[in-house]
Amino acid sequence: MSIIIHSHTRILVQGATGKEGRFWVKHMIDYGTKVVAGVTPGKEGELVENIPVYHTVRRAMDHHPVDASLLFVPPRFAMGAIFEALDAGIKTIVVTADGIPLHEQVQIRRAAKSVGATVIGGNTTGIISTGKSMMGFFPFWLERVYKPGRIGIMTRSGSLTNEITAQIVKAGFGSTSIVGVGGDAVPFTRFAELLPLFQEDPNTAAVVMIGEVGGTMEEEVAESMKNGLFTKPLIAVMGGRTAPKGTKMGHAGAIITAGKGTVDDKIQALTQAGALVADRPSMVGTLLQRKLGSPCVSL
Repeated sequence: MSIIIHSHTRILVQGATGKEGRFWVKHMIDYGTKVVAGVTPGKEGELVENIPVYHTVRRAMDHHPVDASLLFVPPRFAMGAIFEALDAGIKTIVVTADGIPLHEQVQIRRAAKSVGATVIGGNTTGIISTGKSMMGFFPFWLERVYKPGRIGIMTRSGSLTNEITAQIVKAGFGSTSIVGVGGDAVPFTRFAELLPLFQEDPNTAAVVMIGEVGGTMEEEVAESMKNGLFTKPLIAVMGGRTAPKGTKMGHAGAIITAGKGTVDDKIQALTQAGALVADRPSMVGTLLQRKLGSPCVSL
């Protein structure tokens, strides 16, 4: 099993004819992902890796059943493209664009919640159900990183994800699903909103959370654990823990507000809730072994 997307998920790519779109559509198909159509206004009739391209989402859905949409569009067009997909009835959307205006981020999250849709991003590497399907840009060909297994991973940091996932594989585990929530100030889906999905997945034995300084998402996870909404083992590793106090971090989401958001705040909240917090990435595998035991079969 996996969460959000599966081997049978039929995926539309908005912005499929651009440079990034073409590159990653090929790799998604190579991975086994069911890409059924692309959308670029004015490009109807073209093919990308033998996948037909249409002017609009609705025209694509007139010809193909679609379960999810992946956006490779510039930030200034992202809200319009997301609303087009939502209006067409698509309930799973992944948004890679970095730098969507803050007021638009708020509108997008509100609109998605109002129709019960899951929008991942912005500024995300996407979602990968390991060994099955991918929406985004993961270097899945790195065998030391992307091995199927029983650990769910949710992350704010694209740069740390490969390193920590490699440590999980090194310890003898692999991953069920990896979800990048993105680094923007208003994530369209937050960590705590992913926990019920991992909780319900029978093949996910534990979750690794790759957090960062700033924001309150990690504290929200701690609150969910305290309230019994997530009961599986959770291992956390925090980016930015060695940054000098007062240092401005790179992500828009890395903002400390209202006495929350420091790494110390997050570690204290998570520890009190029963999570294990790794001091460094190399400890993640050891902590998983402490909670789950050493795997019988090496990956």
